[in-house]
Amino acid sequence: MELDIQCEEMSPSRWAELLTTMKSCKTIRLDDCNLSSSNCKDLSSIINTNPSLTELKLNNNELGDAGVEYLCKGLLTPSCSLQKLWLQNCNLTSASCETLRSVLSAQPSLTELHVGDNRLGTAGVKVLCQGMMNPSCKLQKLQLEYCELTADVVEALNAALQSKPTLKELSLSNNTLGDTAVKQLCQGLVEASCNLELLHLENCGITSDSCMEISAVLRNKSSLIDLSVGDNKIGDSGLALLCQGLIHPSCRIQKLWLWDCDLTSASCKDLSRLISTKETLTEISLIDNNLRDSGMEMLCQALKDPKSKLQELWVRECGLTTACCKAVSSALSTNKHLKVLHIGENKLGDAGVEVLCEGLMHPNCNIQSLWLGNCDLTAGCCATLATAMATKQCLTELDLSYNPLEDEGIRKICEALRKPSCNVQQLILYDILWSSEVDDELRALEESKPEVKIIS
Repeated sequence: MELDIQCEEMSPSRWAELLTTMKSCKTIRLDDCNLSSSNCKDLSSIINTNPSLTELKLNNNELGDAGVEYLCKGLLTPSCSLQKLWLQNCNLTSASCETLRSVLSAQPSLTELHVGDNRLGTAGVKVLCQGMMNPSCKLQKLQLEYCELTADVVEALNAALQSKPTLKELSLSNNTLGDTAVKQLCQGLVEASCNLELLHLENCGITSDSCMEISAVLRNKSSLIDLSVGDNKIGDSGLALLCQGLIHPSCRIQKLWLWDCDLTSASCKDLSRLISTKETLTEISLIDNNLRDSGMEMLCQALKDPKSKLQELWVRECGLTTACCKAVSSALSTNKHLKVLHIGENKLGDAGVEVLCEGLMHPNCNIQSLWLGNCDLTAGCCATLATAMATKQCLTELDLSYNPLEDEGIRKICEALRKPSCNVQQLILYDILWSSEVDDELRALEESKPEVKIIS
């Protein structure tokens, strides 16, 4: 049994009602429910008396250190079988870490701890690391985003990594680490016996200086399949160093996020080689990099390589124009694996999207999700888009937000949605002006086809 409630104010009567339900739940999710430390007393009792409870998610509640102390009393009981604990943005401080350390040291069932967006600080996380080093701790996933960590935390993290072969996921994004600390962390990861699968270091003050060390992790940890270094100024020189590790035969990367990394078209030669040779790579995000049409054309050439198995490509806000759409169209008509294309916030224009749709409608194309928000589109391209929607049955999600389509364009899209051959289930239309008549047509369409969700 699962209890999943979000964004609900809890009255005493409603809370009492839910407590009865919780006694037999395997999963309890109560994000954004205005819970406080007093609710944690009851939850501690539930943890103690419900041995089937394996997941507890309490994100975005004002639990505070006192609330976590109550929860941990339940977590420390022998009958507790909790595996996943989510306490993101719960107004915790370093004081909570001593209590959580006790749980990590004594509760081998706990495999996931998500405590991001709390002011734990370096001192607090050092205490958590002491708990991780206990032989009883079997933690597999640790999420510490936005925890006000500094470079001083890395020595403790490396000590924990050395003693914790079970750890598979480590997220340290949005902490002020810097190159020196990241180098130290990577050296620790290379030496550690853990089989890390996910490493997130977004917005950590990384430059090209630490990319050689990250590259070494990629070469030495074949278990690493998910790397995110977005929002770091690594530049083209840093990307070239990363690619040395990514191209290495032992690297098995699947998901690579490089958004807002100060990349230019100069990086696309290395990225193209990666896309065309690394058959494990299925998802890459290059959002908010100045790739321009010349860079995109190189990426598209790589997508046409038979070895490319890329399924998701994110190139939103990359300085693209109509000029690259012929190359994109050619890639779509060749690559059978690509399922998600985020190409919004580029000046493609009506002419560009019409060319793109030629590839979209090719029998080889298997696109399921297409994002074209803020691409300077008008009603002029909507007839072509409507044809694609009605004929391309694999297409289930389409984003046309922030384009001045007006009544004429929306009506053409609606005509396609009404056709039995159209399988679009989610249509995203943020910030588009249309008349009350068209609004009525959209609502009527949703009623006639309940499987279609129109988000505006």
